[in-house]
Amino acid sequence: MPKAEEYQKKAIELYQETVTGNEEISPGVYLISYKRKHDFIPGQVVKIGIDNTQAPRIYSICSGNHEEEIRVLFNVKEDGYLTPKLASLIPGDQLLVSKPYGSFLGTEASAWWIATGTGIAPFYCMFRSGQFENKTLVHGVRHLNQFYFEDELDWSLGKNYVRCCSQEQSCDVFPGRVTDYLKTVDHLPPKQRYYLCGKALMVVEVRDLLIERGIPYENIIAEIYF
Repeated sequence: MPKAEEYQKKAIELYQETVTGNEEISPGVYLISYKRKHDFIPGQVVKIGIDNTQAPRIYSICSGNHEEEIRVLFNVKEDGYLTPKLASLIPGDQLLVSKPYGSFLGTEASAWWIATGTGIAPFYCMFRSGQFENKTLVHGVRHLNQFYFEDELDWSLGKNYVRCCSQEQSCDVFPGRVTDYLKTVDHLPPKQRYYLCGKALMVVEVRDLLIERGIPYENIIAEIYF
């Protein structure tokens, strides 16, 4: 779930939508969907709620901008209010959802996508929208079953899809964190854009590492999840 000042301050109207699917794609991680009624730019977000007693939360769209449904990727927080209820929804149940908005926008230009955990969502949206040419995707997780959509990404991106796992090992997976992997890269192109999406600590650490490696600050675009 992304967090940014511009997102939190916006007073955005919510509309009732009907759940069309809700799949647990990894333990405690769900992909919920509803019919797309509005156009959006890959990388944008929606606010989601289930009633008017709690403020809605912000989630990146995790589906292509030409698909019939909008999908949202989320992990269940056992002590949370919203995500346990979202996980229990079935097709036909109702959601409160905003129109898509936000400024973490994908483009056709060459770029690096760097994500941890469910921070893969906006990049998968960009990928499904056809923006994967000349992109390098680096995805960091703790466990091997958290590489969401890996078969599809590996098939299309090949060597430009880098998986990093900090607590388990497997062939073709870098043994360590995203920052550990980036330190092994001989050349990081300074003129490309670097999109970062994940928890605040990762974003700050990767941003600092990139700046130290000569990447201009203005070429680093971040979305923080919490």
